[in-house]
Amino acid sequence: FYAYALGETSSEVANSQSEMLDFLVGKGFPVARERTVVTSWQALEAFHRHVSDIRETLPFEIDGVVYKVDDYALQSALGFVSREPRWACAHKYPPQEAMTVLEDIEVQVGRTGKLTPVARLKPVFVGGVTVSNATLHNEDFVREIGLKIGDTVVVRRAGDVIPEIVRVIENMRPDSARDFVMPATCPVCGSATFRDEEEKDTRCTGGLFCPAQRAGALTHFASRLAMNIDGMGDKVVAALIDAKLVSTPADFYRLTREDFERLEHFAQKSAQNMVDAIQKSKATTLSRFIYALGIRHVGEATARDLATHFGDLEPLRNATVEDLMRVPDIGEVSAASITSFFAESHNASVIDALIYLGVHWEKVERQEGSLTGKTFVLTGTLANFSREEMKAKLLAKGAKVAGSVSRKTDFVIAGTDAGSKLAKAQELGVPVIGEDEALDMLNN
Repeated sequence: FYAYALGETSSEVANSQSEMLDFLVGKGFPVARERTVVTSWQALEAFHRHVSDIRETLPFEIDGVVYKVDDYALQSALGFVSREPRWACAHKYPPQEAMTVLEDIEVQVGRTGKLTPVARLKPVFVGGVTVSNATLHNEDFVREIGLKIGDTVVVRRAGDVIPEIVRVIENMRPDSARDFVMPATCPVCGSATFRDEEEKDTRCTGGLFCPAQRAGALTHFASRLAMNIDGMGDKVVAALIDAKLVSTPADFYRLTREDFERLEHFAQKSAQNMVDAIQKSKATTLSRFIYALGIRHVGEATARDLATHFGDLEPLRNATVEDLMRVPDIGEVSAASITSFFAESHNASVIDALIYLGVHWEKVERQEGSLTGKTFVLTGTLANFSREEMKAKLLAKGAKVAGSVSRKTDFVIAGTDAGSKLAKAQELGVPVIGEDEALDMLNN
C-alpha cells in the first residue's frame, strides 16, 4: 500500500499536493519516494527519464509517470473535463519487449463459437511477468504479420497487461518453420467450421452440440423470446450442465422431476413447476423455434422473416444461399451462416431429436391484407395490451414490427410515456397513431 491522496478531513492539512504527501509521511504512511516538484517541462522530461532508469528496481509495477499541478487552488480553478482532471496527466512508457520462439499455435473455441489461434511461446520474462501465451486474434492477423510456427518473435504486453506478438524476426527463421492453417473442423466438437467474411473470424457451426458453446446455447434456447421456458435461467442451466443432465437443447425435454430434485434449491413443487414449464414450451411458433436455434446473424426479426417466407422448417433446412437471399433483409453473409448451420450433421441430429420429443408449431400461412408490407414501431405503454400482445396482432395481419424508427417506418404506435422513438418519428415525419387507431387498422 502507498498513500497518494486524502479523503474527507476535519481540517485543512495542506495547500498543495507536495505538502499533503509530506503530511502523510509525517503521520507514518508509506508514500512513494520517487516524487519531486519542478518548474519547467525540461525538468519533467528529466524526471521521466530518471524513473525509466530505475524502473526495474522499484518494488512495484508501473507503466508511466503522473504529472500534477501542485497548488490546490490552481487545481480547483482548472477543474475537470468529463471525469478527468485538467490538472493531471499520465506520461506512459513504451511497452517493454523481449524476443522468444513461437513453439506452436493452438486453437481455442469461445462461448459464441469463435475460433481464436493462441501462440504457445517459449517462456520469456516481459514487463515483470513470465509470458508463455499470446492471442493471435484470427487467421488474417497471422497472415498479416507473416508468422510461421518456429519463428523468433518480439513479444510485449499491450498496455503492460495483455501479451501480444509485435513482429517476426524473419532473418532468424529456421528451415523447419511451418505455416499455420485454421482447422476445417472444430477442435472441441468436430463440427465443420466456416469463415465469417464480415467479421473475418472462423466459427464452429455446431452451435447446438459444441461443449464450448453449451451454456450460451442452452440459455438462449430457453430464453423468453425463444422457447420461453419459464424459470430456466443461466444459473439453472449451469447447474444442469454441472450435474451432466443436459448437453444439447433436446435434453431439456428428457428431464424429470427427480432430475431437478437432485439440484440445489429445488424441492418437489419447484421441480415439478420446471418440468411443467418445459412441457408447455413444446407448443411454440416457427419463428420462435428458428430464433431459439441461435444461428449466427439470425435475430428475432430475421427469424420471423424466415418463418414467413418458408412457412415451415423443412424448406428452410433445405434452402440454398440463393433461396435465402430472396428473403427481405438477408444478405450473403447471413445466408451463408444459415446454410452452414443446417448443413452441420450435429445440429441436424439435435433438431430431429427436438421434433421427436414433441416440439411442434403450426405451419405459417402467408398473410395478405391491408397491413402486409407495412412496418410499425411500438413505443410507450398501451392501455389495453402489452407491447408483445400488440406486436403479435400486427404480425398476424402480415405487418412487420421493427425496433427502431427510420424513414422506412410506416407508422409509430405511441402509448403513454413514449420516449425517443416518438421524437424520432416526429423528426422524420413518420405518422404517429394511438392504440385505438391501431386497433381500427387491425379490425379493418
